[in-house]
Amino acid sequence: MCADTPETHDYKSTLNLPKTDFPMRAGLPKREPEWLARWERIGVYDRLREKHGRTPFTLHDGPPYANGHLHIGHALNKTIKDMIVRSHQMMGFDARYIPGWDCHGLPIEWKIEEQYRKKGRDKDDVPINEFRSECREFARGWVDIQREEFKRLGITGNWADPYLTMDFHAERVIAEEFMKFLMNGTLYQGSKPVMWSPVEQTALAEAEVEYHDKESFTVWVKFNVDQQGYDPNDPARHDNVDLMDAKVVIWTTTPWTMPSNRAVVYGPDISYGLYEVTSTPEECWASVGEKFLLADNLAADVLGRARLEDDMWKRVRDVTADELSGLSLKHPLAGSKGSNGEWDDLRDFRAADFVTDTEGTGFVHCAPSHGLEEYELYRDLGMLEQVITYNVNPDGRFRDDLPFFGGKAILKPNGKEGNANTAIIDKLIEVGGLLARGKIKHSYPHSWRSKAPVIYRNTPQWFAAIDKVVGDGLDMHGKTIRERALTEIDNVNWVPKSGRNRLYSMIEARPDWVLSRQRAWGVPLTCFTRKNVLPTDEGFLLRNPEVNQRIVDAFEADGADVWYAEGAKERFLDGIVNPDDYDQVTDILDVWFDSGSTHAFTLRDRPDGTEDGIADVYMEGTDQHRGWFHSSLLQSVGTTGHAPYRNVVTHGFTLDAKGMKMSKSVGNTIVPEKIVQQYGADILRLWVAQTDYTADQRIGDEILKGVADSYRRLRNTMRYMLGSLADFSEADRVDPKDMPELERLILHRVAELDKVVRDGYAKFDFQGVFQAVFTFATVDLSAFYFDIRKDALYCDGDTLRRRSARSVLDILFHRLTAWLAPVLVFTMEEVWLERYPGEESSIHLTDMPETPQAWLDAELAAKWAKVRTARRVVTAALEVERTNKVIGASLEAAPVVYVSDADQRAALQSVSFEDVSITSDITVSGDAAPAEAFRMPETDGVAVVFAKATGDKCERCWKVLPDVGTHAHAGVCGRCDAAVS
Repeated sequence: MCADTPETHDYKSTLNLPKTDFPMRAGLPKREPEWLARWERIGVYDRLREKHGRTPFTLHDGPPYANGHLHIGHALNKTIKDMIVRSHQMMGFDARYIPGWDCHGLPIEWKIEEQYRKKGRDKDDVPINEFRSECREFARGWVDIQREEFKRLGITGNWADPYLTMDFHAERVIAEEFMKFLMNGTLYQGSKPVMWSPVEQTALAEAEVEYHDKESFTVWVKFNVDQQGYDPNDPARHDNVDLMDAKVVIWTTTPWTMPSNRAVVYGPDISYGLYEVTSTPEECWASVGEKFLLADNLAADVLGRARLEDDMWKRVRDVTADELSGLSLKHPLAGSKGSNGEWDDLRDFRAADFVTDTEGTGFVHCAPSHGLEEYELYRDLGMLEQVITYNVNPDGRFRDDLPFFGGKAILKPNGKEGNANTAIIDKLIEVGGLLARGKIKHSYPHSWRSKAPVIYRNTPQWFAAIDKVVGDGLDMHGKTIRERALTEIDNVNWVPKSGRNRLYSMIEARPDWVLSRQRAWGVPLTCFTRKNVLPTDEGFLLRNPEVNQRIVDAFEADGADVWYAEGAKERFLDGIVNPDDYDQVTDILDVWFDSGSTHAFTLRDRPDGTEDGIADVYMEGTDQHRGWFHSSLLQSVGTTGHAPYRNVVTHGFTLDAKGMKMSKSVGNTIVPEKIVQQYGADILRLWVAQTDYTADQRIGDEILKGVADSYRRLRNTMRYMLGSLADFSEADRVDPKDMPELERLILHRVAELDKVVRDGYAKFDFQGVFQAVFTFATVDLSAFYFDIRKDALYCDGDTLRRRSARSVLDILFHRLTAWLAPVLVFTMEEVWLERYPGEESSIHLTDMPETPQAWLDAELAAKWAKVRTARRVVTAALEVERTNKVIGASLEAAPVVYVSDADQRAALQSVSFEDVSITSDITVSGDAAPAEAFRMPETDGVAVVFAKATGDKCERCWKVLPDVGTHAHAGVCGRCDAAVS
């Protein structure tokens, strides 16, 4: 047919159009459970363990608590762990993941007690092992629920055999690890201030405490200088006679500690003065002529709190530290009617380094039973017996026989303010002991379980001494637990690096580890104490290997409940020592000791653990620097001398879209289940991969919509490849050395990206990996390579160019699916099965393909960088013409491109630049560009003058060429004529 015949022909059937059943709409919420069932059916995780000869790689799971549905923090945490495990498996490791659960402790115990209260049942009336059994069943139920919720997120692992801290073997090992502290001499019983929850009536660890703003009473209290023993005839005392009727003022935000005051301390290097009241306003607790000892930097503020204006007082003189050291003080309640002499002893008055003049009065009231600094001061002085009090009961009430305040509560059972502070303030006012009062809002420790404030309370507890020589002291990592821990911190890789400094400073400053809790559900402190022997005396603790072996054997067989069974003491001691000589300890272990010991019964003891008992990775939230990372390190160095981990990876907290902390009371929580139901788990996983997990992350509807858009773009990329690879076979494959430059450029980028992906996964940088792969898929492929090669793929016949393009697409397919499989576990499985169907097929049974370094070609890449720069100018110039409706498609154009740089011009002339620019023709010129030429500010030396292509439009490929209509097949160009033939 002649070229000028208006009739058109249907050449569609001659095109190599994409063929695929891969749907554009993912339908993830509905389809993901099908893949989960499939993986379980074919046993993917177990089959991976059959790949022998690989280097083991173990991520040790920080156990979540088995007492509720998953929140978004759980989803973030487990997804990061899953991406670590999957990526290392696909990089050739034997990557093992054993999920675990924390099952003991107060939260579960609290839930059972709540159930009892609803039924009017008293926990104390229930046999302890019956109560523990109910706790165990409660935990077991939530383990089953959470396991299914984690699996729904696509998390791989040994779900059939997780570790549980309440398993009998685990309880045996936890007890065994505790007894190592017993035997190496670091365990001791001491009475010292610990963080105590009056609501829960137990000691708490720092990791069990969170800080919230709290409004507290604040008081300025007068301590009279004692005049007894003052000899006015003593010349040495004449200079400080004016101090004999002065009063030392202290400031505290815990008025309830005043009945326990035993001392006041001052700073040896602080400037002090004697201040006298010259006049007073109405309603003032100071009187004319009254003298106060105050730090100079704070005096004006203190007197102002007492409503004394600047002209109502005067500074009398300096007061030296030597003068202060010669004074004694009286408690404000000393000699008060009805006090029964409770506070009549003189208060100790001495210098202490921890006193400052930045807030308060420059003097610090000391109640060593309720303050750790004061406790340590008097412990070092050997004066604890003189200053320790036992005024506060476990429930936060004062002992009943305490004058004036007996039975008063610091906190109510619901955690609200009790009546103790008010009663004490009122009494101080009555006896003239108060100078001022007020309220202050400050950050204050609360129990993370009950959300109620905690107090420091002196109580007998069990501790691991972290500065005592461990055993024989022969250890290359350090002689004490603290030394070992600080040494080992620097043998660990921290991601991010700031995690190292955070934990190091905590270990450096931390006190001894409080191991005991006064509760029922947990592993007991498996030790015995000798009757009528002081805790400080030799022989107080029974250290007997034979007794220890009996205990662990019993725990292995029947669990920790045997400790509370009738006749337990006799069972463990009879025939070894006389049971009547010993008391059995009934406290339970801090649950952080449980979780800190998990490396022993998971990594060390299981066949799928590690040879050396050390994990390759611990990965948790940043709060675990004072939690699991911390307790695991202390526990491990105390028993093995080394850290239980080689890498510690930390993620931040998840906030709402506005950057606010999520809270049920605020109503801004986001539940993973709802995201999965609406979008699918892969969208949630992609959100994790796109975020910088090392910092706090935000999540919300708009953010998830953005993530879904990124997902759609990736899905489009994969669909394009699937369609273009239909019927591809090995016979179509072209060796890279025989490929056109454009294909070799893409292989160069693949080789570059392969290193980025592997390095990123090895460094746990999922955001870096995803951004690199996503940019490659959308910019290098979809917007560049696919755009250019679409014409060849659709319209070429069996040409080298088309076969080369399909060979590259096959290479891209295998790498993109493998690179993205750790993130988009469901979608990449769907993509893989589209090409490789079959019951035994799975992308997750494959490794990342090795990428030849020979594909790297820096010289070629540098040349094509010049080509792509010029292409961007051409594309932008044609977009202007399209917007102005001069052309409808770029194939209608044949622009002239003016290039001033000779090397760049040569690069363009050496390639089919019209194909690269998707135009029908193009001219590259070294002439000076006309003034009206299109330019881009950021691209020097390249300008474009638009011109329309001459000729007719090919009915098959739509290029506008002069030869259209001159070939055997009507209405087509020469290339298409050959293809149709």
